[in-house]
Amino acid sequence: MASLLNTVSPAANLSPKTKRPTCGGFLHSQFPNLRTFSLNKGFSRVSASTQIAISPKDTIFNLPNWRVGRNDQKGKELRIYDAFLHLEYLVGKGQKPEVNQATQLLYDLCKFNKARKAVRVMEMMVGSGIIPDAASYTHLVNFLCKRGNVGYAIQLVEKMEGHGFPTNTVTYNTLVKGLCMHGNLNQSLQLLDRLTKKGLIPNAFTYSFLLEAAYKERGVDEAMKLLDDIIAKGGEPNLVSYNVLLTGLCKEGRTEEAIKLFQELPVKGFSPSVVSFNILLRSLCYEGRWEEANELLAEMDKEDQPPSVVTYNILITSLSLNGRTEQAFKVLDEMTRSGFKASATSYNPIIARLCKEGKVDLVLKCLDQMIHRRCHPNEGTYSAISMLSEQGKGTHIQPFRCYMK
Repeated sequence: MASLLNTVSPAANLSPKTKRPTCGGFLHSQFPNLRTFSLNKGFSRVSASTQIAISPKDTIFNLPNWRVGRNDQKGKELRIYDAFLHLEYLVGKGQKPEVNQATQLLYDLCKFNKARKAVRVMEMMVGSGIIPDAASYTHLVNFLCKRGNVGYAIQLVEKMEGHGFPTNTVTYNTLVKGLCMHGNLNQSLQLLDRLTKKGLIPNAFTYSFLLEAAYKERGVDEAMKLLDDIIAKGGEPNLVSYNVLLTGLCKEGRTEEAIKLFQELPVKGFSPSVVSFNILLRSLCYEGRWEEANELLAEMDKEDQPPSVVTYNILITSLSLNGRTEQAFKVLDEMTRSGFKASATSYNPIIARLCKEGKVDLVLKCLDQMIHRRCHPNEGTYSAISMLSEQGKGTHIQPFRCYMK
């Protein structure tokens, strides 16, 4: 594949209207600025309604099957809501739900984006004496974090710990990731301290989340200092952590430093992955450093590191941007011969360049090839074609009508 470059010359939130009550736990006190929602009432209400009624002779009940019936969205939502009301009513009467059904209801409520009801199911399971499995607990925390309700997720973790349910590293990783995703690096580091004080060991994924947040919020220099600090404290980052730093260096235009770090990876105990190669390749190609990009591709071959679809798309895009559409077509052909399915993402840079140069016949040929390979044009394709009209070549749009249906 390296030879293909040889011809190229260097050139939603759960936001209550009422004022939230204060939760006195450690996590909440450390993150006062996070949006949180009171779980106190939910847990205490379930406990109060079941504390007296529950006995060793508790009745275990089944929920109505909400997964059978009309397949339309409204019908599904009505059935799942009915199952939720059934659960709430019978738990209030002191009965216990069948654990697998209650867990499945929690999952399905998350799928339907019903966060409050999903949390309520967890509350009712705990209040009725059921021990939820770690997977469902972590799933709910992850769901809340993805929605941006990290404060709510932290409160849930506090309350579950208060009821004797230990939190594992995976759940804490989910919280760290959620905080990092929403630009709360300081809170993430505080949570990391909380994790280690509890005797839980952060894993390499925890470090990767933190490093990515550090370079996005404060620049790659801060991320590198954080990595040094992590290693000094006995942490063991993995290749993903170094790929994060490579990405940060390249995005800041510090390609020489990225090359140096890339070359140091074997010394640090890691063999560069295809992701590592792609990060550096993208930077070299977009800077027009074709000879070095060619050497990097040769190194991939030498290391028996097969290119990915991302590798091919990087080459196609960068070649097209530099007007090298003939070489871009060659890369595209090799990509399909190697067993990868070309997508509109692969074709669009070539089409955009050909349209910019007003080469209508080649654009039509490219579109025919797309259809032949069962690759459907997308909005990016149509946007590229529209450039012909903007260039005053509106009459040339007519041949493309059949592709734009």
